[in-house]
Amino acid sequence: MAIVVYPAIVERAQEGFSVFFPDLPGCTSAGATIQQAALAAEEALSGHLLVSAEHGDPVADPTPLDTLERDPEVEEVARILVRSDRPGRSVRLNITLDEGLLAAIDRVATNRSGFLAEAARHELAARRVTGR
Repeated sequence: MAIVVYPAIVERAQEGFSVFFPDLPGCTSAGATIQQAALAAEEALSGHLLVSAEHGDPVADPTPLDTLERDPEVEEVARILVRSDRPGRSVRLNITLDEGLLAAIDRVATNRSGFLAEAARHELAARRVTGR
C-alpha cells in the first residue's frame, strides 16, 4: 500500500465540527471537537479508499492544499492534511495457520483473505496508536 495525503476542510456544524474532502465527494466525518473530527477524518478516508478499491471505483488524486480555493458558503475552521494507505492490487500468497485457528476463522467469515486483511489492518492501526 502506498501512503497518500488528502486535504480536508474542517467546518462548524450544528453540534461540533464536520470534515469533508474536496477531492472525494461523500467522504466526511464529524466530532464534538476539531481534534475529534480530524481523527475521525482518518478513519473516513481509510474506509472511503478501501471501499472504492474493492468496487473498482476511480479515486481522484489529492489536490495540493495550497491550491484549494475557498468556498464562501463554507464556514472554515481549519484546513488539514489527512494521511492514509491507498490500497494496492491484491497479491496471492501461501501462508500456514494452525488448523483450529483456520476453523475458527471459517466459522465467522465467508472470505478468509478479507478476514485476514481486515485483522491485519486493525492490528496495524492499533500498533500505530500505541507505538508498539
